[in-house]
Amino acid sequence: MESSRVSFASANESAMLRWITVISVAVPIVVAVLLFMPSRVEIGADWVYFLPHLNAVINTAATVALVAGVMFIKQGKIHLHKAAMTVAFVLGAIFLVSYVVYHGAAESTSFGGEGWIRPVYYFLLITHIVFAAVALFPILLAYYYGYADKLDKHRKIVKFAFPIWFYVTVTGVVVYLMISPYYTH
Repeated sequence: MESSRVSFASANESAMLRWITVISVAVPIVVAVLLFMPSRVEIGADWVYFLPHLNAVINTAATVALVAGVMFIKQGKIHLHKAAMTVAFVLGAIFLVSYVVYHGAAESTSFGGEGWIRPVYYFLLITHIVFAAVALFPILLAYYYGYADKLDKHRKIVKFAFPIWFYVTVTGVVVYLMISPYYTH
């Protein structure tokens, strides 16, 4: 009886790891395709131009949830930690949908800054994009291990997932603040 539970748990974890891998590869590919599409999807509405502003708010809230999650776990408040991390996770999912909708429908805005700020902006933007592309795998893995109560694995992956996730949410807001004066809508 015990060995069948172990094999089921192993099979379940293997299946989950496959799904996490597929999602972690597919999402950056879809985003890249949307960003480099020669033409945009016509949705017939100007409301999409509000989405970058909404995305900045979502990223800010996700950053706050991440910081709260760390504070809660350091205080031993596991239920509050789980709630904060779930909020951050859900906000990340909402952000991703909003980001895909916006970039599928609207042209990208060019940064108009000059002088020393230009390389700073592009450094932040490029590192943000690279980390965002790789962040999904450790984030999903950490969330799964936490949810499944595999705390040793959760702690190991969080050492990588948290700093990447935190960097992506913070730089997302900074990049938004730097480019927002150049939005035409």
